Parts: sequence; structure tokens; C-alpha cells
Amino acid sequence: MQPVVHLTVGYLCYAAYTRLSRGEPPAEAPTLAAIAGAALPDALDQSLYHAGLTPVGRTVGHSLLFAIPVIVAVWLLARRRDRGILGVAFAIGYGSHIATDIPWHVLAGDYHELGFLLWPITHMPEYSGVKPLGTVPGLGLEATTLWLEAVIFVAGIALWRADGYPGTAPIRRALGRS
Repeated sequence: MQPVVHLTVGYLCYAAYTRLSRGEPPAEAPTLAAIAGAALPDALDQSLYHAGLTPVGRTVGHSLLFAIPVIVAVWLLARRRDRGILGVAFAIGYGSHIATDIPWHVLAGDYHELGFLLWPITHMPEYSGVKPLGTVPGLGLEATTLWLEAVIFVAGIALWRADGYPGTAPIRRALGRS
């Protein structure tokens, strides 16, 4: 999944959580925590990969052996500071990232690429990229995972807009557009 789509999915998942649990759209700070959680696996792994410290770009940050302790630590720290919702939002964002990296491999039958889930115990081969999903009947056009990602991205932006762009208040204040 493309990194920006992970951010969108993190937002969509957190927005669904706030609506189901509180009946309201997401607030500013938790939205930023959810997006940070959704961004962390790629930010960490791509940095390590490009620095030549890991063999592929999906290792440490995508491994449940790293993700679970980080999520628990952030949640505990947030609770200790009476900001438990930030820990929940971060967990939702991070969890959504890991969860949405799985289906493309399963749909394509590339089960060996799921090695990231328990890296370094399991081997993670080089990521093979965009996965084919089939052909559009009558058009002969190949549909890929990028098509679904585009739909998810547009839906996420539409909801974020409808919610009043939560998470952007600090930027709007800095620009004098409160």
C-alpha cells in the first residue's frame, strides 16, 4: 500500500472508532496520533533501508515483534498522562497500517511476502510491488491494487473534509487562518 493511503486508512479507522464509541468526528490531537501511528512503520523501515541498515524496506516497523511493544508503551505513557485517547488513536493508526499491508499479499497468493509480520524470525523477501486483481470485463484493462487504493484515498479525503479537516488546526493557526 502506498504510504499516503496508509495515513488515509489510519484516519478512516480512527474516525470510525470515534463515531462508534462517542458519536462524534475525531478531535485534533487524537487525529494526529492516529496518523503518526499509521506513518511510523514506513517512516522507520524506509529510513533503515535507505541507510543500508536493513536488507528490504519492510522489516522492523512492520514486525509484530516491534509493533506490539511500541503500541503498548505509547498507550501506557498516554494513560499515565491522562491522555489515554492518544494511545488508543496511535494504536488504531499503527494497527491499521500493519493490517492493510496483509490483504494484497493474500489476494495475490504471495504468502511468502508476509514474512514482515515476524521479522527477523521469518524471512522478508524484496517486496514485489503492485498486485494485479484481474481484468475489467469488456475493456481488457488490468485492475490492480492501486485502483482500490485510489478509491480508499478519495473516500478518506472526502470524510476528512466533511469532518472539518481535523489535525490541521496547528497549521491553520501558524498560517493565521484559524
